[in-house]
Amino acid sequence: MTFEIKKNITWVGKVDWELRTFHGNEYSTHRGSSYNSYLIRDEKVALIDTVWAPFAKEFVANLESLIDLKKIDYVIANHAEIDHSGALPELMSRIPDVPIYCTANGVKSLKGHYHKEWNFRAVKTGDKLSLGSKELVFVEATMLHWPDSMMCYLTGDNILFSNDAFGQHYASSGMFNDAVDQDELFAECMKYYANILTPFSPLVIKKINEVLSFKLPLDMICTSHGVVWRNNPAQIVEKYMSWADAYQENQVTIVYDTMWSGTRVMAESIAAGLKEARPDLTIKLYNASMTDKNDIVTEVFRSKAIGIGSPTINQGVLSSIASFLDEIRGLKFRNKKAFAFGAYGWSGESVRAIQEGAKAAGFELIGDGIRALWNPDDQAVAACIEFGKKMAGSI
Repeated sequence: MTFEIKKNITWVGKVDWELRTFHGNEYSTHRGSSYNSYLIRDEKVALIDTVWAPFAKEFVANLESLIDLKKIDYVIANHAEIDHSGALPELMSRIPDVPIYCTANGVKSLKGHYHKEWNFRAVKTGDKLSLGSKELVFVEATMLHWPDSMMCYLTGDNILFSNDAFGQHYASSGMFNDAVDQDELFAECMKYYANILTPFSPLVIKKINEVLSFKLPLDMICTSHGVVWRNNPAQIVEKYMSWADAYQENQVTIVYDTMWSGTRVMAESIAAGLKEARPDLTIKLYNASMTDKNDIVTEVFRSKAIGIGSPTINQGVLSSIASFLDEIRGLKFRNKKAFAFGAYGWSGESVRAIQEGAKAAGFELIGDGIRALWNPDDQAVAACIEFGKKMAGSI
């Protein structure tokens, strides 16, 4: 499968309908993904990125059906991660002398992955590569989301090849933003931002402002995953600016795990108190041991505050909650609050452990937390409802 982006610009990537996990099972891809590669034909021919290694032979064969590989003048590696560069060894075995343009960190990463001394050409922001009637302008995007990341802009056609920015893990036959289900598309965009780019939000704002300062016309954004933005591409840029600015909706998400349902009863009772006191709030509950962690993170991203609950085990918390606390610490959420709760039998340290974990993750603690002995009785349930009402007043 290939399709024309614009005259003499062809998508030559791979749609992966079967993919269900990514980044070593760290990211769920319920709707698959795509690995986007682009062939630009002018007086000179440039190939931007390749595909994931399992599809390398298919990619090269597909490319060769479009063009004599020896007519490719330049390879652009916007990002060295394997899902972008995985077909390079197969391709470069056929055209070993063709120069590869990437950042200086890209050279290090590609050498680290493949141990090849290809014809690397290191570029930095503002460097240009003439294709004849058009130019590629390079823009470094360090730590968005790897040290080697960069974007490039094609003059004349006014296209930003944006690398991982503005993308999403989303397989579709439509391939353009205006040709797919909009609810699915923006759900995957938010999930992608929440789980991958949240830690780099200050850099996102800085880089977008830098690119905007160039005052380049923008007709299209060609991402590395998911759709090509051809209809109002600025809309996803605006979304990123909003998401990067300590984003929150009028929502509270309660994340818990439970051993014998005591902590579950607490979670539901606290939720009832929150809703009674604040009918305007959207309240969502997730059992961390039964729910995809990336879906939970996306809901945390949307929330003003979160509740975290676990029974006490070995003077700590259940493993799913320990993992969740570690996950949110790494994502560096800003301007969010948290409260803790948990059932216990004889020691009851889980609430303190949760509070310490949430504080270490940058959340503002509200309340002193609440514990319930064994399976909550009517009095404990009533206390949890009142606790929920109290938390509502702090949100």
